[in-house]
Amino acid sequence: MAKAKSVFFCQNCGAESSKWMGRCPQCGEWNTLVEEIVKETKHSRTPGRSIGQQSVKPTALPDIELSSIVRISTTFSEIDRVLGGGIVPGALMLIGGDPGIGKSTLLLQVSQQIADTVGTVLYASGEESQLQLKLRAERLHINGERLQVIADTDLDHILDQADSLMPSLLVIDSIQTMYTADIDAAPGSVSQVRECTSRLLRFCKERNIPTVIIGHVTKDGNIAGPRMLEHMVDVVLYFEGERSYQFRILRSIKNRFGSTSETGIFAMVEEGLQELSNPSASLLAERSDEESGSAVMIYLEGVRPILVEVQSLVVTTAFGMPRRTAIGYDLNRLIVLLAVLEKRCGFTLGNKDVYVNVIGGLKVNEPACDLSMAVAIVSNLKNRIVPTDMVILGEVGLTGNVRSIPRIEQRINEAKKLGFTKFIIPDGNYKQIKDNDKSIQIRGVKSITEAMQLVFS
Repeated sequence: MAKAKSVFFCQNCGAESSKWMGRCPQCGEWNTLVEEIVKETKHSRTPGRSIGQQSVKPTALPDIELSSIVRISTTFSEIDRVLGGGIVPGALMLIGGDPGIGKSTLLLQVSQQIADTVGTVLYASGEESQLQLKLRAERLHINGERLQVIADTDLDHILDQADSLMPSLLVIDSIQTMYTADIDAAPGSVSQVRECTSRLLRFCKERNIPTVIIGHVTKDGNIAGPRMLEHMVDVVLYFEGERSYQFRILRSIKNRFGSTSETGIFAMVEEGLQELSNPSASLLAERSDEESGSAVMIYLEGVRPILVEVQSLVVTTAFGMPRRTAIGYDLNRLIVLLAVLEKRCGFTLGNKDVYVNVIGGLKVNEPACDLSMAVAIVSNLKNRIVPTDMVILGEVGLTGNVRSIPRIEQRINEAKKLGFTKFIIPDGNYKQIKDNDKSIQIRGVKSITEAMQLVFS
């Protein structure tokens, strides 16, 4: 009879230990060891399936043909861009995100499009029944015959069904609900997640069936389960956004078949997720022309320039300690920026409450946005309006100098499409610009003081 014993697994690297330790001896992370009950058996845990049993012989690299690889288009240009042109056959992809952000909705819409254009899709859900999946599909106006759904948590049974159907795409929702009978542990445990992912990896590589796995995330925003889960898969995507706002961002963290710099932007509407081919126009649609404390900046979401409005509110504090509040902007950068404005420009901000906000619920952490945020603060402090056709870009140093930023011409070209004609940029970037467009006015500045004089002159 099998004997049960207690084993501790590291959630970060998957290392196994016979006793609990505060620090993992393999990866050095603290408080990552979790206890699991496993059974000792005399039999090997090698899966009884035929997957992984074929003999594979080495092939010379020049003999491998690439012409047979054709990427599968999802018909969503935003998703195809993030994936590097589409889904590669036999790829194992992992998508994570906060609860309720729209992961299942996104994959159900993708499954419908691939079922309509390519072939059968198998959607396996361990979290919803078939009736619940039908209700979700009705809301999204999805009713395709080639979209097969199964509500099961037994991964071996799901793989048997996929083996007989040979679908164009397999979706697992989610990996934390799946289990295999060969591992005597609860679904979602380190050993179950690791073994289930390993079986999916062997299945999709040998059958050449692309597979998408949905993964839960922890309170820190990382995908739950062992860290090695992200190492095993080919593509790791994160679906991000504030649930109180409509914008969602699909970000690539790892991609063996494309760039990790691309992002896809969506809007959540009643009919599901809708692509935003021009997010800048949506973010600037309700901008006021006659209000102080507003400026426009261009930040890079990956390599994609997006124009957003930043707003500030500066009021005399009613307390001894002035407040600094930032929504969508790094609070520490705001505090440093206020110190530079007071020391280098002579503005009195020590007795003022300062509130800044990035419109649309976006989080902007790029240093290139420093100068536009400083201009918005001074605009509200002095009650001076920033020209509506002006874009301000630049990183502000502690000495008050304005430093160069990357991809300046790409940012300017994006702003030109929306009718902006005046640009204040770092002097270092101004010297790099090769395109001499007479229809726009570009000024280079070396210091934050020079930038303020140009904006408010």
